[in-house]
Amino acid sequence: MTSFSTQTTLTPLSEIIDGLPNICGHEAEVLAVVNDNQPVFLDKTNLRLEEITATFAIALHMHQPTIPAGSNGELIGHLQYMFEHQQEGDNHNAEPFAYCYSRMGDFIPELVASGCNPRVMLDYSGNLLWGLRQMGRGDILDNLKRITCDPTYQPYVEWLGTTWSHAVIPSTPIPDLKLHIQAWQHHFAAIFGWEALARVKGFSPPEMHLPNHPDTLFEFVKALKESGYRWLLVQEHSIETLTGQPLQDKHLPHRLVARNSWGETISITALIKTQGSDTKLVAQMQPYYEAKTLTKRQLSNVSVPPIVSQIGDGENGGVMMNEFPSGFKQAWYEMAAQGGGKTGVVGVTGTEYLELIEAAGCQPEDYPACQAIGQHQIWQRVSPESSTPDLVTQAIEELKQNNPNFHMDGASWTNSISWVKGYENVLTPMNQLSAEFHQKIDPLLQSESPSSVAENITKQPHYREALINNLLLQTSCFRYWGQGVWTDYAREIYRRGEVGIQNNF
Repeated sequence: MTSFSTQTTLTPLSEIIDGLPNICGHEAEVLAVVNDNQPVFLDKTNLRLEEITATFAIALHMHQPTIPAGSNGELIGHLQYMFEHQQEGDNHNAEPFAYCYSRMGDFIPELVASGCNPRVMLDYSGNLLWGLRQMGRGDILDNLKRITCDPTYQPYVEWLGTTWSHAVIPSTPIPDLKLHIQAWQHHFAAIFGWEALARVKGFSPPEMHLPNHPDTLFEFVKALKESGYRWLLVQEHSIETLTGQPLQDKHLPHRLVARNSWGETISITALIKTQGSDTKLVAQMQPYYEAKTLTKRQLSNVSVPPIVSQIGDGENGGVMMNEFPSGFKQAWYEMAAQGGGKTGVVGVTGTEYLELIEAAGCQPEDYPACQAIGQHQIWQRVSPESSTPDLVTQAIEELKQNNPNFHMDGASWTNSISWVKGYENVLTPMNQLSAEFHQKIDPLLQSESPSSVAENITKQPHYREALINNLLLQTSCFRYWGQGVWTDYAREIYRRGEVGIQNNF
């Protein structure tokens, strides 16, 4: 196990290699660092559980896709495209967006210097981080490094991991889940350092999209745990109790149970993102005001403050660009005036909250159990003790026939958008490229050669290029924004990826 004190002996990673982000090649070091199980916030927090009645946690989600739209068809970040095409649509917002990506690096030091006790969680896609570097906006990255790497501000900021290329989990090929997760960890370590990566223990799924197919959810949770994550943020209506009911108390941490079609189970802690208009709730600091209406709960034999968790786009929409700064600061100043922001209702980060209540005696096994929405109906028909893939498939098909609304496409922040229906022209090549990638490369990685030989393969330029095309094609934006130029982007990435794999492997 790698400890915080020895991470400084690891060689810093280069952020860019041959024009591409550093997303592979140091898998052994990454795994050693992320599986460090020491407390992250417990020794640094200025909060005391006995002085708190309720808590809230807010996260800001930031993303811009990577598209083949440079002057000569190069891969560039969409933010760069916005700057270069100001006359199109809402692209005049490019600079306000850029400021939103940077401004937390100003807000946190300002609030701390004013005697406040702020907290924020940050979720940036790998696409966005790479795009900022590509377009020469190191000033934004440096501002983020200030609140990430300076010990003065570490107690107030928590980064959440995510998939590198904003891939929605339910429709991502299962073999690629871990590749996305570890690519983001690689890239984050290359920008912010090994010690900063060791502190990333919570995970934010793009679009809050949680798979509900038993095998996909099992592999997702397994990949998270193997990659060192302790908890993930889950949308309230994407889960149910083990008896198929809505959650009884969304303001307590839960234990998300994943059972695959062989009957194997695995679990991970989940913090519940409440329903509502995400950006508006975050912009107006609604989680803080909701927490003011709550009182302590009994969890096992421990009296714990509840937690109101919410995430919203950090830049998208007028409320985040215009209303959020004043709403964010006003809330922290109000708390500072009522006990320094350390008593009563307080802000927390997710890992900080879990470490506090677990230090008081709570165990993950004590948390109420939940599962992905719709799974109760499967396990009513299939006994977990005698489950097989064929029985689960049969049960799913019967449920679909009996109920046209039943599906295994997963659930996200909205029930009005599908990332599957009507997008065969993207999903088919996406699955084909993934299959070709693994058909050609997996035998090389899974040979009987020592692991160092396999890692040498992942250091090769051809592997990095193949991996990035495979991951990029799975970006949700190529479906979210509808047919047209976005699906054209996807087809071009598929073409480049297929040519690269055929020519280089």
